[in-house]
Amino acid sequence: MSDTIREADARVDLALIARWQRGDERAATELVERHAPALARFAVTQGVRDGADELVQDTFVRAFSSLHSFRADSSLRTWLFTILKRLVLDRQRAERRGPQQVELEERHAVQEFNALDGLVADEAMLRVRNAVAHLSPLQREVFTLRVMEGLPYTEIAQVVGSTEGACRVHYHNAMRAIKEYLSDD
Repeated sequence: MSDTIREADARVDLALIARWQRGDERAATELVERHAPALARFAVTQGVRDGADELVQDTFVRAFSSLHSFRADSSLRTWLFTILKRLVLDRQRAERRGPQQVELEERHAVQEFNALDGLVADEAMLRVRNAVAHLSPLQREVFTLRVMEGLPYTEIAQVVGSTEGACRVHYHNAMRAIKEYLSDD
C-alpha cells in the first residue's frame, strides 16, 4: 500500500472519528465496516479459531470507549490491531488458567459453507496456511501484518512491540521459512 493511499485512509479515519465524537452514529458503523474484516483475519492468524467476531467486536468496544486517548501517532488500524492483540493475549492467559465448562447446543453446529470455507478448500491456500502455521508466533504476526494487511514496518513494530529493523528481519526469515516449507511439500 502506497504512502499516499495510507495517508488518505488515515484522513478518512480521522474524519469519521470526528463525526462519531460529534454524535454521528453512522460514522462508527463506517469505521467498523472499514476495519472489521482486517481485524478478523488478524485474529485468525493469532490462533483464534472460535470467537474471532466476538474479539473484533470487543476491540471496537474498547476502542470507542477510549477514542479520546487516540493520539493518531499511528494509524487507527494499527491501534485497533494493538487492542485486538491484547485481547487475544488476555484470552490465551484465561484459557491457560484452566478449562471452562462449555455446553454444546445444536445451534453450535455448522449449518452451511461460506466463502471462507471455499478458500480454505483450495489446495494452494491450504499449503500456504500450513506453511504460515509453522512460523514462530512473532514471525507469523509480522508476516500477516505485512502481507495480508499491507502495514509498513514502522506500524508493525508498534503492534508487536519491537523495532522496525527487527520486524524486517522477522519478515525476511518468515518468507524464507515459508518458501522452504512449500518446496519440501
